[in-house]
Amino acid sequence: MNSRFYRSVFTALFLMALMSGKYVAQAQRGGGLQWAKDGYHFYTTNNGDIVEMDIRNPGTPTVLVNRAALTPSGHSPISVRRFSFSDDRQKILINTNTKRVWRYDTRGDYWVYDLNTKTLSQIGKDRPVSSLMFAKISPDGTKAAYVSEHNIYVEDLAGGSVRALTTDGTNRLINGTFDWAYEEEFDCRDGFRWSPDSRNIAYWQIDASNIRNYLMLNTTDSTYSYNVPVEYPVAGTDPSSCKLKVVNVTDGKTITANIPGDAVQHYIPRMEWADNSNELILQQLNRAQTESKIFICNISSNASRVIYQEQDKAWIDAKAEPTGWDWVEKGKKFIWLTEKDGWRHAYSVDRFGKATLLTPGNYDVVSLERIDEAHGYMYIIASPDNAAQRYLYRVKLTGSAPQRVTPADEPGTHDYDISPNGLVAIHTFNNSFTPYAREQVSLLDHKPLDGQPTKIKVDAAQAKKGPEFFTVTTADGIKMDGWMMKPANFDPSKKYPIVFYVYGEPASQTAADTWGAGRNFLYSGDMAEDGYIYVSMDNRGAPVPKGREWRKAIYRNIGVLNVRDQAMAAKALFAKNAFIDTSRVAVWGWSGGGSSTLNLLFQYPDIYKTGIAIAAVGNQLTYDNIYQERYMGVPTDEEGRSYFIKGSPITHAKNLRGNLLYIHGTGDDNVHYNNAEQLINQLVKYNKQFQLMSYPNRTHSISEGEGTSQHLRTLYTQYLREHCPPGAR
Repeated sequence: MNSRFYRSVFTALFLMALMSGKYVAQAQRGGGLQWAKDGYHFYTTNNGDIVEMDIRNPGTPTVLVNRAALTPSGHSPISVRRFSFSDDRQKILINTNTKRVWRYDTRGDYWVYDLNTKTLSQIGKDRPVSSLMFAKISPDGTKAAYVSEHNIYVEDLAGGSVRALTTDGTNRLINGTFDWAYEEEFDCRDGFRWSPDSRNIAYWQIDASNIRNYLMLNTTDSTYSYNVPVEYPVAGTDPSSCKLKVVNVTDGKTITANIPGDAVQHYIPRMEWADNSNELILQQLNRAQTESKIFICNISSNASRVIYQEQDKAWIDAKAEPTGWDWVEKGKKFIWLTEKDGWRHAYSVDRFGKATLLTPGNYDVVSLERIDEAHGYMYIIASPDNAAQRYLYRVKLTGSAPQRVTPADEPGTHDYDISPNGLVAIHTFNNSFTPYAREQVSLLDHKPLDGQPTKIKVDAAQAKKGPEFFTVTTADGIKMDGWMMKPANFDPSKKYPIVFYVYGEPASQTAADTWGAGRNFLYSGDMAEDGYIYVSMDNRGAPVPKGREWRKAIYRNIGVLNVRDQAMAAKALFAKNAFIDTSRVAVWGWSGGGSSTLNLLFQYPDIYKTGIAIAAVGNQLTYDNIYQERYMGVPTDEEGRSYFIKGSPITHAKNLRGNLLYIHGTGDDNVHYNNAEQLINQLVKYNKQFQLMSYPNRTHSISEGEGTSQHLRTLYTQYLREHCPPGAR
C-alpha cells in the first residue's frame, strides 16, 4: 500500500487498524505473516514462538522455534519484532530491541537462528546497541549484510568475521539507507540489495552535505534548551545528491553506476537487480518529477541504457512498492503501472521498452496485488464504478477486461494477501457499518477454506446506523463524492450544525467507504447523539480512482482548486438540504487537512464560521522539496514561487472573520513549527484574534507524552461545542 502514514492522521489510524487485522510481512515497518514457497503454509509469531501454520487448516500451529531456543545464555528470551528466512529456509534472521528512526522502528539488534544446528547467534554484536538496519541473509545463506551508522557491513555466518564494505559514512554521507526527504516522500528506507549470486551488493549513497538543518528547539528535557537538527531540503532548494554503487563483498571493489544526469537534479526512488546478477534496473525521476526513465545498468561494462520513459505535464509517481520488481516470462518482461493514457493501467514492458496494455478500459488500477504466472493471471485492486470502494479483480497476463473476484454482495473496502500459488488468500473486509473482519479464502470460488460459513457478515440493517454516501455537483460542474453522518433522532424540519472533515491534498482520501467513516476520533463523545451533522468530501486532486485528469487537476493549485472545490460543494449541500444551519458551520483537518482548513476559513469566511487546524503547512515554501515540488512545480523564478504563495494560508490570513483554534507540536520534524509562527505573525499583523495550543516537543502525530491524546480530544471538543454549538434548532 502507498498511503502516507503521518500526512493524514485520520487515514493513518484506520490504515493501522487494517494492517493489524491481517497478516502482512513488511520489511520496513513490522513483522507478520510470511508465506512458504508452497503457498499454503505461512510463518508468524505466537506467544513469543516462531510458528508454521497451514492456511487450509488453521488449527494448532507447528512451533518452529520456541521461546526457550530464542533465549541467549544468561539473558531473557529475545522479543521477535520481525523475522525473515534465508532462501533455503534453514536460517531465521530475527530483529529485536528496535528503536524508531523518524516514523518506524528500523534500527535494532539482529540474531540468526540455525534450524539445522539449533543454535542462536547475534550478528553485528561489535556495533553499537540497536544500531543495525535492514539486515539480510545472502541468497546462498552464508553471510549477512547490514547498515550501521551509515556504513554497510557483511558478516560471515559460520566464522563470524566482519568486513566493512563502506567506511566513508557520516551523518551526511549515507550508505545503504536514506535522508529524511527520501524516507518521508518516497517511502525509501532499506537502501541496499544482495545480488542473486551473493557476490555483490548494490546500494544507494545519499550525500546530504549541502542540505541545511531545520533546528527544532527542545525546551523541556533539560534545564537548558538545546537544538534538535533535522536535515531538511525545503521547496526551491537542491535535494541531496543520489548515486548508486555496487560493491564486491569479497574484495571490496566498488563501482559507481554510470547513470546519465546530474546526481543532484534527479531522484532514484526505486532500484533492484534485474532478475540476474549482472544488471540493475532502476527508475529515475527528474527534479520536477515530470519525467520518468527506467534504466538497465550492466555492472560488468558499467554501461546504462534507457529502456522505457514517459513524461507528464503535472507529475509522475514513483513505482508504488519500495522493494521488489514485478518480473514475468523468466525475466524478459516486467509489469508497470502508468497513467500515460489517462487512466492508471498495467502494462507489460520488455527489456527493449515495448509496452503492452494489459488492463484496457476507463478505470484505474489502484494496486497490483499478485502475479500468478502459473495460471496466467494477475490480481489487481480496482473500483470502476465507485471511487469510495475497493475490490479484487483478475486480469489475464495477456490482457483482458477485469473479472471481479470479490463477491458482489460485499460492498465496501477489500484487501487481500494472496499466497504465492495464487490459489488462496487472507481476505480483509470493512465498510462504513461493518468493522474489520478477516477470513481465509480460496480465490477460485471465494469461499472460506475451513468449510465454515463466510466470516464476512454484511448486515444491511446496520447500514442505517452509518453515514449516508452521496454525490454533489458544484457550481463548476464538479461531481464530488462524500459521506454524511446525520444526528441521532434526526428531524428534517429542524436545523443542525455541520462539521466538515477535510484533507484536500494528493496524499489522502477521506470519503472512502471504510469502518470509521462518519466517526470523529478527536471528538470526546458522540457527535450524532450530540446533534451534529458530520461530512467529508473528496475534491479534485484526491488520490481516488477517477482517472488522471481528476487527480492531476490540482497541479500548481494546492490551496486554490482543492479549496474552491470544497467550498462550492459545501454551498451545493446547503442548497439541497434545508436542515443544515448555515450559521453553525465548522471545518477541521490535520496536516494537509489543517492547511485546507485555514484556507477555507480565510478564503471563504462567508461559509465557514469555525475552524480547527492541526499541524498545518502555513507557508508552502517551508515544506520539503520532494512533496511540494511534485505537486506545485519547482519554484526557481518569480512565477514558480507565485503558485506556492497564492496557495499558502499565510497569504490569506488577513481575511479571518470566524473562530480559529490552531494546534501544533513544537517538535514536529515534518511540518515545522515555524509554520505556526509565520501564521501567528500574519494574524497578529491584522489584529485577527484566535486561540493557539502548542504542544511542547510533540511530533506531527501529537501523541507523545502522558495525557497528550486525552488533552487534545478535550481541547478539540470543548472548542467545537463552544463556537459551533450542537443540537437542533
